[in-house]
Formats: sequence, structure tokens, C-alpha cells
Amino acid sequence: MSDTLVHAEDLSRSFTATGGDVVAVVDASFDIHAGDRIALVGPSGSGKSTLLHLIAGIDRPSQGAIGWPAFGTLDLLRPERIRVAFQGPSLMPQLTVVENVALPLLLAGMDEATARDASLRSLEDLNLSEVAQKLPSELSGGQLQRAGIARALVGSPGLVLADEPTGQQDRAGGNAVLEAMFAAVLRLGAALVVATHDAAVAARFGRSWSMRDGLLSEEGRRC
Repeated sequence: MSDTLVHAEDLSRSFTATGGDVVAVVDASFDIHAGDRIALVGPSGSGKSTLLHLIAGIDRPSQGAIGWPAFGTLDLLRPERIRVAFQGPSLMPQLTVVENVALPLLLAGMDEATARDASLRSLEDLNLSEVAQKLPSELSGGQLQRAGIARALVGSPGLVLADEPTGQQDRAGGNAVLEAMFAAVLRLGAALVVATHDAAVAARFGRSWSMRDGLLSEEGRRC
């Protein structure tokens, strides 16, 4: 099996808005390999979230091509192979936290007891055991964010994408989140891409991509 998880060529995404088209990603070409640790840095509005959505197959490009050589076709990506920890609230309000985290495993066909056990372990890794039976409405913003990360890490994804995963954490909490993510992807042999505007967070990654005005570069080189 190929170790190339994602391959993109001349990837662009534009949106129609009042006053004309807005180009969020411009002619990006890149590969993501198994085991990669990539920080995607750039200011708000630079196109980071759009790029993550394209990588995850949630969004489709306006131009160019993207494929997932190690994973197969688009319909096989989620919830099994690619997981996303979104920047905003993403838990289902009618489910408890442990049920939310177990959901991708249940959708992938895992039995309920095994999925629940895996969910509880993932919550423990993010220091959330005490809120497992609560509803999302009972959690703080930081707890909601960590629960979303626990859901992204549960089971055995091959690629984890996280959008500003430390944005609602204090420094200690942010470090704990990163440690949990690094430990999980190391154990799984998975790749990790984290969008962040925090230079201290980016410094902990092996590779750094930069986005500005939709343009993607790595170490000063255009991607």
C-alpha cells in the first residue's frame, strides 16, 4: 500500500460572494505521507480551514485535483480513515459526550460495547472522563473543544486534521491537547495536520506549511 495519504495538484477553491468571487485556496500542490506531522500556519481568513476541508473530502475543489492513494475513493474516507477536529462546536446536542465520541466507530460498523470502551479511553486521554455522561450543553468551551479532539482520535484513523485545536485552551491545556494528539497518531502510525496561528504550537511539528491569501508554501517555497 502507498504511504502517500493525500496527493494534490494545482488545487484551488473559490466561492461566490457579494462583490465577486473569493479565492480561498490558489493552485496548491502537495503530498501528505503516513507519519507526517504538519503545522498549517497563517492568519485568520488565509484559507487554512478551506484547505483542511478539501484534504478531508468535505469540500470539493473548483479547479485542480486531489486524491487519497492509500485510502481509496472519496466515499471510503470518513468516518474511518480521515477524522477532523473542527474549530467550532461539532458535537450532536442530543447525545452524551461518550456517545458523541463513539459515533464515528458506530457509523463504521463497530459494535456498541467496543465503541463505548474506545470512546471512554479517548476521553481519558484528553482528561474528560468526568464529563463522559454529560450533554454538550453542560460543558465549557474548552471541554467541548477537547471532546471534539477525542472524537477525531478515537479508533484507528490514518489521517487526523485539527483546526486550531488549542484555540480555547490555556497554555497548560494546549500542551496537554498536543501531547495527546502526538501520542495517538504515533501509536496509530497516522499523519497529523494542525491549522494554527500560534508559533509555539507550530514549532513542535516536523513540517510547517504557511498560508497567506490562499497561497500555500513550505519553508518559503510555493507548494
